[in-house]
Amino acid sequence: MKITPARPEDVSKLLAFREEAAAWLTRLGSDQWRRPYPADRLLAMIQAGSVFMVVDDTATAATITLSNDVEAGLWTEHELSEPSSFVTKLTVARSHAGQNLGGRLLDWAGDRAYRNGKKWLRLDAWTTNEALQRYYLLQGFEHVRTVRDGGAVNGGPRVSGWLAQRLTASAGHGFEDRTT
Repeated sequence: MKITPARPEDVSKLLAFREEAAAWLTRLGSDQWRRPYPADRLLAMIQAGSVFMVVDDTATAATITLSNDVEAGLWTEHELSEPSSFVTKLTVARSHAGQNLGGRLLDWAGDRAYRNGKKWLRLDAWTTNEALQRYYLLQGFEHVRTVRDGGAVNGGPRVSGWLAQRLTASAGHGFEDRTT
């Protein structure tokens, strides 16, 4: 399997990929990702070089966004002063579930962040998705805190405010890395 940067022409494929994940989450009883993701925001992240895809032959098996940018109001000034990379939108196709692609992608992200001089790999997870939170804890992340107020919509409750981090490190991930 190869990991490659997403391209602008991948927007519709990645939006459909996210819709598949949202439908699966709904079947599990989660309210995560019920709102469609704006195509223009995804395109901007792709153009910034932050979105990556795992490709298995011609199928998109997984995707991850790795960025130095973070949503305002989540991390403290002290935390933001520490060199960090932030993971968002980690998604694995149902056709490729059970192969530890998510764990390998987190290792890839931690390795990439480490090579770029970052101390921390950080993320925010859906506040009500306890299964996802347990998954990240099993992947070596430490829960920092949960931010519940100050969401982007009308200052209401934050839906993705479960914060976690792990130290970056050189790591094997098993992907053919075509991102450099």
